[in-house]
Amino acid sequence: MVALAHTPPSADRLRAVDGFLTEAWADQVRHDERLRSLGVEVRFDRGVAHLTGAVDDPAQLRLVRAQVGRLAGVFGVWCRVRVGDRDPVVVDLGCGGTKQWPGNLGLDIFPAPGVDAVADLSGSLPLADDSVDVLFAVHILEHLIDFLPLLDECHRVLRPGGVLHVMSPWWGHVNAVADPTHVRLLDVQTIKGVCVMRPPGTPRWYPLHAGTDGASIFADLAPLGPDDDGPSATHLARFFD
Repeated sequence: MVALAHTPPSADRLRAVDGFLTEAWADQVRHDERLRSLGVEVRFDRGVAHLTGAVDDPAQLRLVRAQVGRLAGVFGVWCRVRVGDRDPVVVDLGCGGTKQWPGNLGLDIFPAPGVDAVADLSGSLPLADDSVDVLFAVHILEHLIDFLPLLDECHRVLRPGGVLHVMSPWWGHVNAVADPTHVRLLDVQTIKGVCVMRPPGTPRWYPLHAGTDGASIFADLAPLGPDDDGPSATHLARFFD
């Protein structure tokens, strides 16, 4: 059974959990020979795992991401990892003056330092099909009356194996309603709806990870092709009621 947190953990608790996760991951690497030789660094920040470094092939990155995501207390797994001889193309949607990592391509409706291209996120993204490895939608969806067109655009521009990282206020926290520019309330169950309740023929998503810390919701979503299998009932049970 998935439990919803009603009181977000304190900053001290989150720091302590990050310490636990750091120790747990180091122990896992010591006992898993598949992970020992991989050049991926994992840093935990308030329950979000930040992956950087390099691997030889996509399967290795999928392995690390999956194993980190299995640790209790991880809310999301955010990746900027070089695969083979290519750096990932990472795009921050609605970045304002703050990018999740320096060097990301920043899109925003308003020009600002750090914004590389001005774009209305309620319309088409100025990005080619299958051109992006990682998309960040951090505190974006709650500002859009209808965010499904944006998710469809994210699906279009992500390469196979790409990931969309979502972070938004949880509907039960004051942050969700304190900002008058927020027009949507979201829950982890909203992510379930995105993945399994869209009409046939619309872009489909596979939830790699989803959760809430009682203040925000997090989701890591991978685009599914038309012939790809969707998530199983047992996989969905990891995250959703």
